[in-house]
Amino acid sequence: QVRLAESGGGLVQPGGSLRLSCVGSGFTLNYIGIGWFRQAPGKRREEVSCISGTSTTSYADSVKGRFTSFRDTAKNTVYLQMDSLKLEDTAVYYCATSCNSSAARYWGPGTQVTVSS
Repeated sequence: QVRLAESGGGLVQPGGSLRLSCVGSGFTLNYIGIGWFRQAPGKRREEVSCISGTSTTSYADSVKGRFTSFRDTAKNTVYLQMDSLKLEDTAVYYCATSCNSSAARYWGPGTQVTVSS
């Protein structure tokens, strides 16, 4: 069974850090593009970052310099390291099997990230 699962969300103070994980089961993430997306209450889903099959990365302007996506091929996992978190980073974060949300066939259930003082 093909599945994606995110983990690592939680409550953090502004300026803090979290590392999200996106684990694949039933298939390998290692050579495909993986997108991280987020959706805050009352807002549209937005792309946060993309890591290509060759591990080239790109980021939304709002997170550039603060977030880093990387993969561990041995663990079939893609990570999103989030540093210097801001209140506006609060959202449910999802990983998907494409950097294009319209093309992504598989999505994880999401993990909640709350940045609050």
